[in-house]
Amino acid sequence: MQTGMVNTARLASSAFSVESRNGRPDFDLAAALQKVSPKQQAKAQKIATDFEAMFLNSMFSQMTSGLKGEGPFGDTPGTGVWRSMLTEQYSKNFANAGGVGIASDVYRTLIMQQAKTIRTA
Repeated sequence: MQTGMVNTARLASSAFSVESRNGRPDFDLAAALQKVSPKQQAKAQKIATDFEAMFLNSMFSQMTSGLKGEGPFGDTPGTGVWRSMLTEQYSKNFANAGGVGIASDVYRTLIMQQAKTIRTA
């Protein structure tokens, strides 16, 4: 029991910042980040953000699927193409601006999995 408290205190006092999860410090993620290279962290962040953008694109497409008529192209066959490109850009911008929180959970999961595969000496 005391060992866990010592590890927590050591992590809290170290030079790196500890991410929070649900309003509490996420010491598991902080420890995992120490094992994973910055290059892998950047790749995991991009994958997580892209995943969230894909999810948001699907959600936005469903939200706009019933819309007809008004808009820059009126009610022409080009409207569907234009709307799909617009929702794709909306979803990418939304995800890059912070999204709805899916990317942070995906990122955490990817980092935790990568840290488990790295063998410690």
